[in-house]
Formats: sequence, structure tokens, C-alpha cells
Amino acid sequence: MATDRSSAGDPARTLALLWGLTAEEKPGRRGPKQARSTGEIAATAIALADAEGVDAVTMRRVAQELGLSPMALYTYVPGKAELLDLMLDTVYATMPRTAPADDGWRARATAVADDNRALFRAHPWVAAVSTSRPPLGPGLMAKYEYELSALEGTGLPDVELDAALTHLLGFVQTCARMAADERAAQQDSALTDAQWWQANADLLARVFDPERYPVAARVGAAAGEAHGGAYSPDHAYAFGLARVLDGLAALIRER
Repeated sequence: MATDRSSAGDPARTLALLWGLTAEEKPGRRGPKQARSTGEIAATAIALADAEGVDAVTMRRVAQELGLSPMALYTYVPGKAELLDLMLDTVYATMPRTAPADDGWRARATAVADDNRALFRAHPWVAAVSTSRPPLGPGLMAKYEYELSALEGTGLPDVELDAALTHLLGFVQTCARMAADERAAQQDSALTDAQWWQANADLLARVFDPERYPVAARVGAAAGEAHGGAYSPDHAYAFGLARVLDGLAALIRER
């Protein structure tokens, strides 16, 4: 379960923050010009999350990194929930977009998937945040428009167009979470997957009976030899993406 979720703050204050309708920018407001921008605040919080994880992002810690008092930071951002939405919308707005290999919908969808995978690699914390209620900022809206356009012209009705994109992005996010788990396991154990299996081979041989589990023994050995371990994030992504696109191709043919 995700420990953080988007759109958990006050909706009016969140939308005002994301769309630049902060109080200091409203007509009739007078006072000293603020020393920081929301862009600087977002960049600082994102860098902190990239280095130490999203749990390290607190209003006090971000204020400290910016040379502000915590109370001063609240004059820019209402709270941690709104800050998280600002971080997400910022990475959505700045994520790179690769050119598709050709003009077909499958190549366009592949580019969308690859771009999101790159986003999760650059900012691993993003994959762990629940976005069932997404931050409806300009970054997300531009991302949604662009990614829907990759499947436009396939003949899918609008509801299925949205569902197809959700299915594709959900697959990429799942792969990103599993890849992050593998990296964490390697860091915690100071061993690669292949090294861990080799180090524990004798122990596993004592409890694993290949005659009792013949299919598991055969398939597991083949996969382990092919991947150098029990799991390969790159193979899982390439294999799974092809199957997701095959499924969408079948649906498109039906329509």
C-alpha cells in the first residue's frame, strides 16, 4: 500500500498553488516580494525525495534546505499534502518525451511507456505515491492530453481510450515498483541477485526437491540462467509491454 497519495490536501488551495493563483499574485494584494518561488521549492523538495525518499520531505526539512523558517515556507505552500502535489505536477511537466519509432499507435504507446519508465527511474518515489485522485495541475493535464493522443485514431471509444491508457501506465508503474524493490534488496544485502542465489545455493538445495516440483525446477533453472537471477526488471518490462500492446491490438481490431 502506498503511504502517500496525491490530492490529500485542501482542493481549493491545491489548485490555486498548482495553477499559480497564490494569494500574493491576486489583484489588490500588497506586501514585500517573496524571496523564493514555488518552482524553487518544488525543485528542492524533489531533489530531497530523489536522494532520500519521499518520507524525508517535511515542511521543516524543505525550509531548512531553502534557508527559510518553517513558518515562512507555509506562506508559499499550505502544507505537506499540497507540496506533494506540487512535486508531482512539476515532474510531470518536465518529463522528457521521446520520439516514437514510427507513426503507428503501437510505437506511440511504446514511447509513452518508455517515457514513464524513465520518469520512475529518475524519481523512484513517484511510483510509490497513490494517484487515484491525481493532482489536476497543468503538468498532469498536459501529460494526460499528450498520452491520450498516442492512442487517438485507433477507433476506441473515449471510455476505452482512457481505460487503455490507465492499463498501460499501471503496468509501467508496477514494473517500476518491482525494479525499485530489487534495487533496495541489493542495497540492503550488498549482493546482486545472482550473488545472493549463489551464496544461498547450498541452503536452498537442502529444502528444494526437484522431483516434487519438477516444473518449477525446470522453469526456474531456465529463467535463472537466462537472467542471472530470479527476476530481471528489463526482461519483465519488455515482455510485459509487448503483451499489453498485443491485448490492446486485439481490442482495437474488435472495434
